[in-house]
Amino acid sequence: MNMCVVRHRVCRWNKQDKFVSDVWNKCIQEYIRSRTYIPLAVSCSSGPENGPYVLSTAQQMRAKVIYCVAPAMGHNQKSHPECNFRVPVIVTALEKMELTPKFLASEIIELQSFRPASVEDIASVHASAYVSGLEKAMDQASEQGIIFIEGSGPTYATATTFRESLIAAGASISIVDSVVAASKISQDPPTGFALVRPPGHHAIPKGPMGFCVFGNVAIAARHVQRLHGLRRVFIIDFDVHHGNGTNDTFYDDPDIFFLSTHQAGSYPGTGKIDEIGHGDGEGATLNLPLPGGSGDLAMRTVFDEVIVPCAQRFKPDIILVSAGYDGHVLDPLASLQFTTGTYYMLASNIKQLAKDLCGGRCVFFLEGGYNLKSLSHSVADSFRAFLGEASLASELFDPAILYEEPASKVKQAIQRVKSIHSL
Repeated sequence: MNMCVVRHRVCRWNKQDKFVSDVWNKCIQEYIRSRTYIPLAVSCSSGPENGPYVLSTAQQMRAKVIYCVAPAMGHNQKSHPECNFRVPVIVTALEKMELTPKFLASEIIELQSFRPASVEDIASVHASAYVSGLEKAMDQASEQGIIFIEGSGPTYATATTFRESLIAAGASISIVDSVVAASKISQDPPTGFALVRPPGHHAIPKGPMGFCVFGNVAIAARHVQRLHGLRRVFIIDFDVHHGNGTNDTFYDDPDIFFLSTHQAGSYPGTGKIDEIGHGDGEGATLNLPLPGGSGDLAMRTVFDEVIVPCAQRFKPDIILVSAGYDGHVLDPLASLQFTTGTYYMLASNIKQLAKDLCGGRCVFFLEGGYNLKSLSHSVADSFRAFLGEASLASELFDPAILYEEPASKVKQAIQRVKSIHSL
C-alpha cells in the first residue's frame, strides 16, 4: 500500500479523494450521532468471562449476515488514505440502503458487544517484543499526537492505536465465534463480516507494515484452531496488494492454506507466483499476481479455475476472507478494473463455496479500499450477496470507464499457477 504505487491516478486522488468533502464529513457526523460505540471507555463484555459471544438459538437459525463495527476513530491521520472515514461511510451506506437490523432484523445482526483481544491472542501471531513495544510507544504518541511506526507505508500510530487495534482483533475473533456457534445448530449459518480497522494483512510477525498493525485474519485463524478445533483454515485474500503478513505467518503451516490474488508489481513487491510455502507448508500457499488492467472477467475465471479446485482439494473446516476493496477501478492506489459487481460475485460465490465445503462457516475481514464511494457501495453489494438479493451494481457503477482487459496475460498467469499447483 505504498504511496509510490499511485502513478497515473494521483490526479484522481488529489481532486476526488482528499477525504475533506462536505459529503463525507456529513457521513461521519451522521455516524457519530447514530452510534453508542465508545472505543476506549470500557472493555466490552461478550458473554461469560473468557468465553465466546453466543447468539440466541432463534437468531442463529434466522440470520443470514452477522457483522460488527470497530472503526478506530482515534487512529487517524488527516488526509491519509487509511483514515477513520472508512468504516463510518460503509455503515452509513448500509443504513441508507436498508441493509441493517433496523430494516432486516430477522436476517441481519450487528454484534455490538465484544471484548478487545488479549495480548495472548495477539502473541499467537506476533512477536511479544513487538506487542509490548507498541504498547510502550503509546506514551510517545500521546506526547507528539502521531508517530510513524513503519516508514514504507507509511504506517502511523496515535495515542489510541494500541487499544483500538486490540478492539479490531477482538471484534474479528467474536465474529468468528458467533459464526462457528451458529454452524453447530444450523446448516446455513450467517456469513460474518468484521468491519474493522486498522487493517491487518500486511502486518508481519515482527511488526507493522503497509497501514496494518495487527493481523486480524491471522489472529482469527489461530483462534479458531485453538478454541474451536477447526484445524484446516482456508484464507482467501482478494485485496489488490499481496497479504505478505498473512503469507509469512503461515508459510510453513500445512493446515492453513493462504491464497492471494493481487496486482503484479504492486506494494509490497512480494507474492510471486513461485512462492508456494516452505517445509511442511509447501503447497499450502498460492500466490497469483494479476496484470494491471485485470477486471471482472479475470476474477471470475480465477475463481472457477483456481480458488474452487484449491478449496475442494484442501477440504477446509472454515473459510476466512481478507476482503480488500482497493482492486476497484475507482480506487486511487492500484490499477485493476474490478467493479462493484465483481465484489458481489466474489461474496456470493465464496458464501456458496463455504456452504458446499465447510458447513457454511465463512467470515470476511475488511482490509483495503480507499475510494470511499466504491468502498461503501461494494461492501453493501457484498451484503446483498450474503442475503441472496440481486446486485445493484448496474445502478451504482458506470461501466463506460472500463477498458479491455489483458486477457492473454491473465490466461498465462492462470495457466502457470495451475501448473505449479497441479490444478
